[in-house]
Amino acid sequence: MAELMMFRRDADGRDVELTSSTVALEVELQRRVEAGLEQMLGIRFLASEYPTGPWHRGRIDTLGLDENGSPVVIEFKKGSDNGVLSQAVSYLSWLESAQHEFEALVRKVLGAEAAEAIDWRRPRMVCIAAGFSHHDRVAVQRLPERIDLVRYRIFEGGLLGLLLVDSAPGLPSVTSPRRTRERSTVVDSTLATTAPPSPAGMSLVPECLRDLYEELDEALTAWGEVEVAPLRHYIVYRRLVNVASVIFRPKHEAILVYLRLDPDTVELEEGFTRDMRGIGHLGTGDLEVRLVSAADLEKAAPLVRRAYEAF
Repeated sequence: MAELMMFRRDADGRDVELTSSTVALEVELQRRVEAGLEQMLGIRFLASEYPTGPWHRGRIDTLGLDENGSPVVIEFKKGSDNGVLSQAVSYLSWLESAQHEFEALVRKVLGAEAAEAIDWRRPRMVCIAAGFSHHDRVAVQRLPERIDLVRYRIFEGGLLGLLLVDSAPGLPSVTSPRRTRERSTVVDSTLATTAPPSPAGMSLVPECLRDLYEELDEALTAWGEVEVAPLRHYIVYRRLVNVASVIFRPKHEAILVYLRLDPDTVELEEGFTRDMRGIGHLGTGDLEVRLVSAADLEKAAPLVRRAYEAF
C-alpha cells in the first residue's frame, strides 16, 4: 500500500520525517474533513449522521454533492475496517432508493438550481480510513459502484494528510430520473477511466479539434493516476478533486481548459489565459487556458504541471 510521508526542514537544513498517527475518535476525523470538505475533496456539504431508515439500518457519516453534480456518501473509519465496502454498497443502495429525499435535502441546503443539476448516473462513495486491505482494493475494482478509497494520517503540528490509494469509476446508473436523462443531450457519461476517454467520450470532441485534443489528453494524463470522465458538456480530469476540465469551441477551433490554479499566481496573457473567478462557466477551475495550436499547448504545459503538483 502507498505510504504517505511528510518531512520538515530542521535548523541545520536537514529534512526530518514527521511521525504520524491516527485519530483517537472517529468523529474527530469526520468533523475536520467536513469543515474543509469542498477544499479537500471538491464536495459541498449537505448533512452529518444522516439516517437511512429501517431497511438499511444505519446513519451515513456525511452526505454531499461533488463539483460535477454527483451525489456523494462519505464514510470515516479511524482504523482499518474489513466491512467498509459492504457498508459502502448498502449506503449507495439507499441513495438509489431515496432520490427524491436526497433532492429535497439538496434543495434545502444548496438551493433549487443545485437540486435540478444533480447527476444521478454516477453516485459516488468516498471511504476515508487509516488503511485498506489488499482484498479491499481488489474488491473495489470488481464492484459496479463508484468508490474512492482514501487513506489519512495525522502528522505533528496538527497536519492532516489524505492519499487516494484506489479508485473505481463504477458503472453508470440505469435508474436515473427521467429529467436527468433528458438533460444528457451530448453524451451518456459511460465509464470514467484512467485511460484516454472511450469512443463515447470522444463524441464530445469535434473533428476539427481531435488532433489537438489527443495531444492535450496525453499532457493531462502524464502525471500519474488520473481519472478521466466524459460528462454532459465537458471532460473532467480528476484525482481527489477536479484538476482540469476540458470544453470544446468548434466555431472558434479552440479548446478551453479550466485548471484548478489560483489566477493570482499566473501572469495572465490576453487571448491565452483568463481569471474566471466570479464568471459563470461550464466545468470547474478558476484559470482558463485557451488552446488553438500545438504551440499553445506547449506554452500551457507548465500550468498543467503546477495544477497536478498541487494534488
